[in-house]
Amino acid sequence: MSTIPFVKTTDSGYALQTQGLVKRFGGITATDHVTLNIAHGARHALIGPNGAGKTTLINLMTGVLPATEGRIVLQGEDISRLAPHQRVARGMVRTFQINQLFNSLTPLETLTMVVTQHRGEGARWWQPLGHSAAITERAEQLLAQFHLTDVMQQRTEHLAYGKRRLLEMAIALACEPRVLLLDEPVAGVPAGERDELLQTVAALPSDVSIVLIEHDMDLVFNFADRITVLVNGAVLTEGTPQEIAHDPHVKAVYLGTSHD
Repeated sequence: MSTIPFVKTTDSGYALQTQGLVKRFGGITATDHVTLNIAHGARHALIGPNGAGKTTLINLMTGVLPATEGRIVLQGEDISRLAPHQRVARGMVRTFQINQLFNSLTPLETLTMVVTQHRGEGARWWQPLGHSAAITERAEQLLAQFHLTDVMQQRTEHLAYGKRRLLEMAIALACEPRVLLLDEPVAGVPAGERDELLQTVAALPSDVSIVLIEHDMDLVFNFADRITVLVNGAVLTEGTPQEIAHDPHVKAVYLGTSHD
């Protein structure tokens, strides 16, 4: 079994950094020298109009796409060359904008499987799911935390959409992330299911640094303590929610208004 090389950089005190990150597709620059500093325990939102480059940037962070230039540093370690699964092992975990779940399994089975795999016991395929009391206990904790206990025995394909998004977040947290990338967690969730989802997002562990990619500005301004605005693949500005709310350049991008 091969080991993952550890490349330690200067300890910056940040949970996650991108340093001069660039992604080019032929002659098109999708990510243009993006530098981000995500503090430990941060609630950091990444916003921008459609086509701003948010998804590309997240794909670079998670290793789905290789960067053309720049570095990605997680907890002081340069992870730029690591594969996606190696980044997960280091603590970089993402939920997906497009829901991807095991439809034939129940939430209990899904979380038991994920916890088992994360704890390195997945190779014991001959043992039934839930053979370990510690793993079952952790799965049940996650079910309770994400308001899934009442549906834990239902097949995932029969769950309400809001419950599916909650299960997706539970799966991410089962991987014990240091940094959690929430990719539009309320996208497509009906109004009647949003409150439970929003409350759960707000109650995520304070020691996990969270990067939120979201179009719902009410959620962004209620959740984030810092906001970065992307436009055309580059950082337009960054600041507190109050600073962003009153920034004329941001208003111009979203509302099409002119500014001095």
